[in-house]
Amino acid sequence: MDSVTRRRFLTLTGVAGAGALAAGATRVDWGTLMTAASDTPLDPGAGVLVVVTLYGGNDGLNTVVPAGDAVYQDLRSDLAYRPEEVLDLGEGLGLNPGMTGFKGLWDQRRLAVVRGVGYPEPDRSHFRSMAIWQTATPGSASTTGWLGRWLDTLDGDPLHALSVEPVAPPLFAGEKGGAASFPVNGLTLPGGNPGKAFKALGHAQEGEDPWRARAAKAIADLHRGVDTFAEPAAGEDRSAPEDEQSTKGASAGGGSALGRQLAMVANLIEAGVPTRAYSVSLGGFDTHADERGTQQRLLTELDGALTPFADRMRGTDRGRNVVVLVYSEFGRRVRANAGQGTDHGTAGPVFLLGEPVAGGFHGEQPGLADLDGDDLKATTDFRDVYATLLGRVLAADPARVLDGHRGNVDHLIRA
Repeated sequence: MDSVTRRRFLTLTGVAGAGALAAGATRVDWGTLMTAASDTPLDPGAGVLVVVTLYGGNDGLNTVVPAGDAVYQDLRSDLAYRPEEVLDLGEGLGLNPGMTGFKGLWDQRRLAVVRGVGYPEPDRSHFRSMAIWQTATPGSASTTGWLGRWLDTLDGDPLHALSVEPVAPPLFAGEKGGAASFPVNGLTLPGGNPGKAFKALGHAQEGEDPWRARAAKAIADLHRGVDTFAEPAAGEDRSAPEDEQSTKGASAGGGSALGRQLAMVANLIEAGVPTRAYSVSLGGFDTHADERGTQQRLLTELDGALTPFADRMRGTDRGRNVVVLVYSEFGRRVRANAGQGTDHGTAGPVFLLGEPVAGGFHGEQPGLADLDGDDLKATTDFRDVYATLLGRVLAADPARVLDGHRGNVDHLIRA
């Protein structure tokens, strides 16, 4: 398939009305964010939601793995993980071996696995399914996202929600406007000798007039902003080119650099920027062939980005109120295909992590002996997860945002 840009994704999902365009156009710079942090800082007791979208349809059965199940082993053959390969969670399930950090969070009761999450009458199109997840309207098309409608209930300030992606995703599109956008690569300064010369202009000189002093301070502040918000995540090499291995499974949109996105979010939270909801993403999960290596590499990247983020957030008052949601537009078929991959499916697990999260399993594991064709049957409505986050993290009325939906996942977020 052809690669899909985020802007094309907006069009194909049908969430490209005025609200979505406003969300994508509300770009802010670091000065705006720092002014907001100074003038209207985030309440240290306010809940913050970080939404991580895994584009492409992550294979839930090879993420939270029923490795001891004979049906799983029979239908997946060489694609299946053996019981000794996975990281044991109990109840016959184990994490993908690339998720060692998540296993540590699980052992500390800081990671929740909501099992069997899906929506009624599932659609196997990447774009329609992602539109359903981001709008939370499975029965009809919508021009607003679920967090965009939450924004509509507030005072109109786009800084209540922030995307660090090039285009704000449909989940942030509201009827009245949308979220702010601060792309992870939005602060780029020249390098080499020109860059050194430009940075030197930021050094104050004795006896210079006020206008030159102000210009020097602006240049110095700009470089400080770049150092604060655009630094690579630990272990990340920005100069490394993409190769065939790193772009496998990337036909359904999304990108990489999740660690850098989350490092930026952590900086903004710690600075006191008054944002209550953030959006980040990781692409590449459309694993129709050679799945084991591709998915395990991606899950290792997810694990390597989110585990230090969770540990960092644990160390501050504001960070201890952060909840992370990790989801994908659908799971995969139970039966492996001829290319040792999996095709588009239905339900899958959702992860939540952070100090307010009640760690452990939530929801019922879909049975492999009771399939809908080759698909898992959903046991948890995705709107129940959203309603819980709206009510317990964002202190909102879920029914106003989710068209009257009042279900929830009991005991998912601690009181």
